Amino acid sequence: MPEKFKALVINQEGENFTREIKSLEKSFLKHGDVLVKVDYSGLNFKDALILKNGARLVKEFPHIPGIDFSGTVEESQNDKFKPGDEIILTGWRVGEIFYGGYSQYAKVNGDFLVKKPKELTSKQAMILGTAGFTALMCSFAVKAKEELLLGEKINNVLVTGATGGVGSISVMVLAKLGYNVTAVSRKSDHNDYLKSIGATAILNSSEFEKDPRPLDKGLWDCAVDTVGGKILSNVLAQTKDGGIVAACGNAADIKLNTTVMPFIIRGVKLWGINSVSTSNKRREFVWNESSKLIDFKKLEPSVKIISLEELISVYSKMLNGETSGRYVIDLNK
Repeated sequence: MPEKFKALVINQEGENFTREIKSLEKSFLKHGDVLVKVDYSGLNFKDALILKNGARLVKEFPHIPGIDFSGTVEESQNDKFKPGDEIILTGWRVGEIFYGGYSQYAKVNGDFLVKKPKELTSKQAMILGTAGFTALMCSFAVKAKEELLLGEKINNVLVTGATGGVGSISVMVLAKLGYNVTAVSRKSDHNDYLKSIGATAILNSSEFEKDPRPLDKGLWDCAVDTVGGKILSNVLAQTKDGGIVAACGNAADIKLNTTVMPFIIRGVKLWGINSVSTSNKRREFVWNESSKLIDFKKLEPSVKIISLEELISVYSKMLNGETSGRYVIDLNK
């Protein structure tokens, strides 16, 4: 590796919070037993929160954020990996308590890594990244109604926050699985795109922001909710008997105002999706399935490839709800 490399470093001294592109030496990297040359990283909502002010997730400064990345092993003291192995990392609190992927080189615990399937390129792995991995987990949770619970066939599925990274990929995967997908979004200028990736109908988010009833008319066999708050409360009230609602986000609100009625009258199941500490066996399964369910050509119009320097100006737009699709950081850019 070169004597120095580029990384985005955040720091906090008193009330002063900074984010800067710096030239670092290898000795700066203090965690893990595998050194990775990073090709790509991603911008997720959690990343944006950390870039704003640490989001109470970062415990020590200075710090390199970035909760996911793909790349190639440069050096390894871990028996599972050798130089030249292409890898993917998501979760495990990398980018929070461990240095993350907004760096041309990253040093991490080899137990956090999975080998990239040959069917995916390194760039495609981060077009999916944490958002895509989470979307796939949500979609498999929905599929569990038929496969694990032996319930009736799934026809109509709802996806909230459908223009976001998790939402848009969920729309694509659920459509690929053969379901009629209704996408929920407040961004009407993205309707054509949502239909191009598989949405059969589109509703405005405002229809789900009313005060929820204990039970509403059952409309959805299952749902994926990426935003939380009142929207999730209304989704639960509108889910049919035996339905599964996979919940993975809190962009709208962390609070959930509901009753036991959807659960004890209709047997609705609220399935929380935590992609941070998922087992490696599960990760390998999900990543190996991804190439069968993702049409990257259809995703490309919603993917923006940016540099570390551009990232500093983009993250705040995500927090303000002004972004859509997936932002991928090219560490060689």
